[in-house]
Amino acid sequence: MSVQSRKQEHLTILPVNYHSEYSMRFNPTKYEKSWLRMFGVMGTAIVAILVIFPFLPANRHANEPLADATSLQKLIANAPIPTPIQETIAVFHGTSAVPPALAAVTNLQRVLGTNTDGDKRIEVDLTHQRLFAFEGNRKVFEFPVSTGKWGATPTGEFRIWVKVRSQLMSGGNKNDNTYYYLPNVPYVMFFYNTMIDKSRGFSLHGTYWHNNFGHPMSHGCVNMRTEDVAQLYEWADPPVIDAKAWAVHASEETPGTKIIIYGVTPEE
Repeated sequence: MSVQSRKQEHLTILPVNYHSEYSMRFNPTKYEKSWLRMFGVMGTAIVAILVIFPFLPANRHANEPLADATSLQKLIANAPIPTPIQETIAVFHGTSAVPPALAAVTNLQRVLGTNTDGDKRIEVDLTHQRLFAFEGNRKVFEFPVSTGKWGATPTGEFRIWVKVRSQLMSGGNKNDNTYYYLPNVPYVMFFYNTMIDKSRGFSLHGTYWHNNFGHPMSHGCVNMRTEDVAQLYEWADPPVIDAKAWAVHASEETPGTKIIIYGVTPEE
């Protein structure tokens, strides 16, 4: 037999033998098939979660700023904040509200002295929807609050980095009825830590668009009754030194009051 014939014979036989071995090697048992089906179902579920999760109402706007992004950037840059204009229309989830008059937040007086020795702290109990303010071991204030329902309120230890007399809050989406446009939100105390950036816009602030305190009602901020937060704003550091300034920033010399947030927000 010639060399060429042997090569042809080898080429025609080899695929048959290889195909036979391949078929035997990758013919799964019933036990292996059940595992393959289980992994297939798990893979499909994971893909579905990754695709659907970002579009759920509680997560769709999880990373958007909770306050007006333009003014937030100015505050982060420590740029002057002009006195806002008086607006007359506010919207929260399709319901109209009337913003408070700017004149109501122009006159501030320090309450309970001007103690800035660093022993102040604010605690927010998500489980019971309560806020407590302490000077050392002495409780100064206790108020009902409304924390995150359409977005989580973060837990941990934070510091107030700036206080603003009033602030535009806007966000959400009209398509799922979570849109809000809330000008002149009074007595805003923005907080942050190494995990929660200033640009997220989390804060304690007054509330004029609902009166359901003691229950979750926010997109992540801590909602308070305006008369309550006014007292907290004047008590918390940094102190308001310039009566004409619309915002006051914390500094190394006058650090912001510590905020501790703990617990689990009720599902309501």
